[in-house]
Amino acid sequence: MKRLTVLLICLAALPAAAAPTPVDFNRDIRPILSDKCFFCHGPDAAERKADLRLDTAEGATADLGGYAAIVPGQPEKSEFVARITATDADEIMPPPDSHKTLKPAEIALLTRWIQEGAAYSAPWAYVAPRKHPEPAVKDAAWPTNWVDRFILSRLEAAGLTPSPQADRVTLIRRLHFDLTGLPPSPRAVADFVAVPEDRVEAAWAALVDDLLKSPRHGERLAVYWLDLVRYADTVGYHGDQDHHISPYRDWVVDALNANLPFDQFTREQLAGDLLPGATLDQKVATGYNRLLQTSHEGGVQEKEYLAIYAADRVRNVSSVWMGSTLGCAQCHDHKYDPYTARDFYTMAAFFADVDEAAHLNGEQRRGLNFNSLPSPRPPEIAVPDHADRPRLAELEATLARQTAAGQPTTETQAAIDAIRKRARLSMVTAALPEPRMTRLLPRGNWLDDSGEVVQPAIPAFLGKLETGDRRANRLDLANWFTDAENGAGGLTARVFANRYWYLLFGEGLSRSLDDFGGQGEPPSHPELLDNLAVAYVESGWDTRALIRLLVTSRAYRQSSVVSPALREQDPENRLVARQARHRLPAEMIRDTALAVSGLLVLDEGGRSARPYQPEGYYKHLNFPTRTYVADQDTSQWRRGLYVHWQRQFLHPMMKAMDAPSREECTAQRPRSNTPSAALVLLNDPTFIEAARVFAARVLAEGGTGVAEQIDFACRETLSRPADADERQLLENLLAVTRAEYESDPAAARALLGVGLKPAPDGIDVVELASWTAVTRALLNLSETFTRN
Repeated sequence: MKRLTVLLICLAALPAAAAPTPVDFNRDIRPILSDKCFFCHGPDAAERKADLRLDTAEGATADLGGYAAIVPGQPEKSEFVARITATDADEIMPPPDSHKTLKPAEIALLTRWIQEGAAYSAPWAYVAPRKHPEPAVKDAAWPTNWVDRFILSRLEAAGLTPSPQADRVTLIRRLHFDLTGLPPSPRAVADFVAVPEDRVEAAWAALVDDLLKSPRHGERLAVYWLDLVRYADTVGYHGDQDHHISPYRDWVVDALNANLPFDQFTREQLAGDLLPGATLDQKVATGYNRLLQTSHEGGVQEKEYLAIYAADRVRNVSSVWMGSTLGCAQCHDHKYDPYTARDFYTMAAFFADVDEAAHLNGEQRRGLNFNSLPSPRPPEIAVPDHADRPRLAELEATLARQTAAGQPTTETQAAIDAIRKRARLSMVTAALPEPRMTRLLPRGNWLDDSGEVVQPAIPAFLGKLETGDRRANRLDLANWFTDAENGAGGLTARVFANRYWYLLFGEGLSRSLDDFGGQGEPPSHPELLDNLAVAYVESGWDTRALIRLLVTSRAYRQSSVVSPALREQDPENRLVARQARHRLPAEMIRDTALAVSGLLVLDEGGRSARPYQPEGYYKHLNFPTRTYVADQDTSQWRRGLYVHWQRQFLHPMMKAMDAPSREECTAQRPRSNTPSAALVLLNDPTFIEAARVFAARVLAEGGTGVAEQIDFACRETLSRPADADERQLLENLLAVTRAEYESDPAAARALLGVGLKPAPDGIDVVELASWTAVTRALLNLSETFTRN
């Protein structure tokens, strides 16, 4: 009787009239079942309870001896409903010891789903995306492209209207930050603001094209890619020694600036060494396979660490290209998705030919000092720096001509040798003649040899690679990742379309950027995400075209100001009725301060830069012990992309601004708001130096009066003049600080001594220090480092 009462209450919770839209399994039901039921009644056969499987229709409706868990259309006859509405602790599901409970609204939704027929759908992420017709909209004048039609259709259905277009200053700052990671110059802002209204669309399109072609664009995208592939300048484990990897980072920047099609971008990283006639750059690209954390300790167990490295590679490659959590199947079948432990090890087998023996095998370690800086990680090759490459090509051509003509070559050869001597070493992939044996490890135990030997293969539920009698290799895997017809190309395209949406709108259409599985969130606009994925593939994997499509949409250009109505109806902005507002990533914060000050050095590529850092920060690093030495030249002012990335001791500024250690794939950085971040902006020597150099610019370039100088400083920092209140506050700050430094000129001199850049000759020390307080305040404003 109690069960019937609860069931009637649940049914009463349903709308009195027919529901406006039917229950959707992937959108409404799978998230509940995955969170509350699949751990015991899901894909993992070893952990399945009561022989009941709820992740498939067959399992859920199977005859359990005269009854079934789910009887489509009849919730009153479904044991599942009886259990989730039970009040007895011995019968209720989920059981109390699971520490999970169903909310009344969830019970009502599950009941309604069964009443509507309990239709199952394949996991949304693993259904190939298809092209959907553009929806009709009432306001036909608002959309500028088909992306807008999908957004507007949902808004109109919800009774909402898009936010107005952001003002032009906000728009150009947003676009510059999103596409280059740098603020616009005051001249660029003024030119865009002055464009006549009837030419704004053309001016916007031209601005987009200019920024996409800028070398700064590849650097901005590279920051995100390096998070995904967990790039760092150090090995991670044990002594966390430096290693030779920076040429890979530079290859990523070059590839993105060249708009290398994403399928080729994938191919060269996973298997550039296997391509016919592999070039130097393609070999450098295979540094991807060597980015994992490694231990250079003398007593490592080779077998143990090969298992650790294999697991690391599986976690990363599946997360980067598939947005999946295949790594969760290392010890057992996946609890929530169709991946098996066997799938985990067959994926690992693709990388069994990657040579890692040099720092693991005792024989091959002889003669190598792995506690040196950088630590050797053969195989390595010499890679000339960017600046040397044109000259090297010219010299090699000259040498060939001289040799053919029988002319002297001594000077030319000497010049070539000098360039090659300056070349950096890089981690490339060298395929072993015979791949290592890969065995399924029961419970992930590297000591257990009882598991079957497996060959490279894709997850079984996703199909099979057709390679005939030939062993599948990394190139086959790379091709499969981007094959939309017979491989995972649709999944990969959907994953990256979602991630680019995140970079440009603040959140993905699915907020689960690294989990397109059962525990992930379905997309808010599934048809739009499908169409973006299809467009990406049909464009020939043209990343620049995809980004251009998004930033030229009306949706992208909406204001980020939240109206009371939107805060009430769509507080999380899942309908995209406005743009996002968030703090810039760590590297962009550094770059913005340096750019505004005039210090920023835009040298491309080369060894990693070492900015100022607290003394003794590395005191706990050993093997070997080390003392950090900051750069004493213009490398000090390079972009954050090029800053030395120490996994165990990430630069404190980067850490305070939520940059990851890059031990694992990071598809989305957290965005915190802490006192530590504010203190970094005030006290890190880089920001103090930037503020005082900026202050010298204000005095030299900002005009004659204080008000004019304050407006100059605000235009440089915020792309707008100060308002009356701001001007008064800054004038007061200047006056108070000037009085303090006049009474203590030694403090002024100490402030101006921070950093390498000397103060201009003959400048008034007190005046420069006083203005430095003003520019420090401006470089600490939320508006300065917020992408609106």
